[in-house]
Parts: sequence; structure tokens; C-alpha cells
Amino acid sequence: MKLILSRIILMLCFTFSNAQDVVGIWKTIDDNTGEAKSHIEIFKKDGKVYGKIIKILNPEARDRVCSECEGEDKNIKILGMNIIKGLERDGNEYSGGTITDPENGKIYKSKIWLTEDNPNRLKVRGYVAFLYRTQEWIRLE
Repeated sequence: MKLILSRIILMLCFTFSNAQDVVGIWKTIDDNTGEAKSHIEIFKKDGKVYGKIIKILNPEARDRVCSECEGEDKNIKILGMNIIKGLERDGNEYSGGTITDPENGKIYKSKIWLTEDNPNRLKVRGYVAFLYRTQEWIRLE
């Protein structure tokens, strides 16, 4: 009986911890137009969080490159590009890394966190000094 109860508790803890994690596939929603734009896979690598564009919803934009980007991202295809880089967990949010806007190539400091009322909603913020822009993404998987 103790063994069964222990396994149930362990399974519930595992399920709850995964449900509260930012790792997964997210649909991006443009904060200006309210339109869905892409799917981002958020994953962990070496203890940090990254996000890669895995699907662009507008067929006409699927072959675009980030011509305005600099460094290693200059002129690479936006589809497959890591736009979130190097975020680390800090309490209930992830911060300390960057997010790239592939529309204009600008890189911003970033932080992300799950909304308090719904773990399937992710707040994504890019900021410079005290100016910021926040989007809400929706979990697909």
C-alpha cells in the first residue's frame, strides 16, 4: 500500500512540475494585431532556456531571412532561428538572456513567466532600460 501511494504521489508531483514548466511548443500572438504568427519550441540546454521558431504561419514569410540581424544570426532563415537565448530560472520567471525580433533584427533583454491563473499562457517580455513590450503566447504542447 505504501509503495502504491508513494508512486501516485511521485506521479502527481512529476505531472504538476511539468505542467508548470515553460518548456514546450507555444503559439506566438502579435501584441499589436492579435494575430497568431508562429510556433516557438522552448527548450532547455545546459541549464538555460532557449526558444526556436519551428513554424511560421504566414506561408509567404516562411523563406525569409533575418537580413537586419547581426553576428551569427545575420542572413539566416528565420524558420529554425533561436530567438530566445540563455534565460535562467529566477523564482517563477526566467531572465538574464535575450530575445531577438526577427522582423527588425533587434536584440532585447528578456524575461518570460507563466501567468498565475493559467500555466498554458506565457508572458514574454523584451526590454531596453525601463521600456518594454510584452506578448502573451499560448501553449500548444
